[in-house]
Amino acid sequence: MAEQKKILGEERRSFILQQLKDSSEPLTGSELAARTNVSRQVIVGDITLLKAKNEPIIATSQGYIYLKTSSGTPRFERTIACKHAPEDTENELNLLVDHGVLVKDVKIEHSVYGDLTASIMVSNRHEVKQFMENIKNSKAALLSELTEGFHLHTISASSTQVLDQAEQALKAEGYIIE
Repeated sequence: MAEQKKILGEERRSFILQQLKDSSEPLTGSELAARTNVSRQVIVGDITLLKAKNEPIIATSQGYIYLKTSSGTPRFERTIACKHAPEDTENELNLLVDHGVLVKDVKIEHSVYGDLTASIMVSNRHEVKQFMENIKNSKAALLSELTEGFHLHTISASSTQVLDQAEQALKAEGYIIE
């Protein structure tokens, strides 16, 4: 059996970029490593270099995504301030995605590090479930646990009405800070 050849340097980064552009699903570092016959850590470095060249790649809990510019439907964004217990996180995210909202990130203000932002990028219940399983399996703390439940989300939708309806649903649950 012939050993698979490593893809080197710029050729590998071009290959990774094309794989991300062509994929409709997030690709994990492990998947990209297997496709290029290098370690996951090499892929992390490659992604960093691609980001430094202003490639719109984001790391999510599901893997890497290339942010395609949407031709057609404009997207509207807003930042919402929330507070709830860790066990309410899945409900909060499901309320948002059930209204047709993309939850882009979570932000907190940390007493030592200042503003911390983590990409979430969930837009349906399947992605929310996957995100919550990743949190549980990695035994990672939610960022909001560092701030007694206080956090911000950047949310995106096809209209301001959709954003308003999602925000009202969170208010009804007592998650919005006013």
